[in-house]
Amino acid sequence: MTNRICGIHSLYEALASGRLPIERIHIAREAYSGKLKAILDLARERNIPVRREETSVLDRIAKGSAHQGVVAITAALSYANFEVLFERDRPLIVVLDGVEDPHNLGAVIRTAEACNISGILVPERHSAPLTATVVKASAGALAYVPIVRVKNLVNGIDELKRRGVWIVGIDPAGAQVWTDFDYTSPTALVFGAEHRGLRRLVQEHCDAVVRLPMLGKIASLNVSVAAGVVLYEAVRQRAKSPSLSEKGREARAR
Repeated sequence: MTNRICGIHSLYEALASGRLPIERIHIAREAYSGKLKAILDLARERNIPVRREETSVLDRIAKGSAHQGVVAITAALSYANFEVLFERDRPLIVVLDGVEDPHNLGAVIRTAEACNISGILVPERHSAPLTATVVKASAGALAYVPIVRVKNLVNGIDELKRRGVWIVGIDPAGAQVWTDFDYTSPTALVFGAEHRGLRRLVQEHCDAVVRLPMLGKIASLNVSVAAGVVLYEAVRQRAKSPSLSEKGREARAR
């Protein structure tokens, strides 16, 4: 499946990362900006063909997406290997249980990149594919966040547990509020789908389940908002608790 990257910022991040397989770039004839010049420079460095087109041509290629005068065509975006989740000594992983809306997936990826997490684990079924909509919604963050896909999510969670990762579900039925859990150990945060939340079987395989108090009349938060709230609590705690490698560097410095 061919994908499109629409928009100046998203394309710039994709080029800067060097991780997305861009085949060619279409630019509106009248388009020009400093950022666009940077895109052209990066495309030249990577020998990526650039075509100047009428805006109507870009409108057709973008298929309704806002393109800001630039659209890139990429090969099918690939998923990362499971092992990438363990390249750090204290992984922080997001697990998504059935998030099928591409805008929500892109928004979660954007927040995850801002928190510098190890990667995102998704199931093969009932998960939004890595389309142009996801790239756009992530504001280019998909170029930096590894997405790992597994055939069976429960089996994937069990493999994380075998490797010493604490599995923390986020659900309104959680026994403790999200700020009471210690996220300084290797941790995977599990978020459910937009409407049904965590599936029962997935929740049963969590080591702990925490909740975000809902004080108004709405029963739940959007998954990307919930991810941001919990991830930044983990970031806050970890900032006060150096990792093993950071402690080693501090000891050598002394």
